[in-house]
Amino acid sequence: MRLTKSTDLALRAIMRLAVAGAEPCTARQIAGEMQVQYSHLAKVAARLQHLGLIETRRGRGGGLVLTETGRTASVGQLVRQLEGADEVVDCEGDTPCPLRQGCRLRMALRRAQEAFFSSLDPLTVTDLVGSPTGPVLLGLVGRPPGSDR
Repeated sequence: MRLTKSTDLALRAIMRLAVAGAEPCTARQIAGEMQVQYSHLAKVAARLQHLGLIETRRGRGGGLVLTETGRTASVGQLVRQLEGADEVVDCEGDTPCPLRQGCRLRMALRRAQEAFFSSLDPLTVTDLVGSPTGPVLLGLVGRPPGSDR
């Protein structure tokens, strides 16, 4: 299974906010650190806010902050919410698969997808930013976009 770019970015943004603690980070700052387009990060941030995982603070010193819900969220549940309920394969698409009525592969893939999510369930966002990840994320702070130092 492969995560969408939006889910990948959402997880990385949440991890970045987790190491920031109560200190707000701007979407532009995170986009620069993650070397992604600001517009893409802004869409992801809006989704995370809608899910109650981050809050936005306006004005001077404002930015994005991880909520307690976001900090303690199960990574498996986050990925389920961000990825949606789509199956690994599209048996009903433009050209429906002729095996779809009695296919054992479809069910096996559905079980494998749930096993993937289930393996992430015990992890929280806080778990993800433990050493060595947290220090690496903190090393991105103030790093010029595109730099590999």
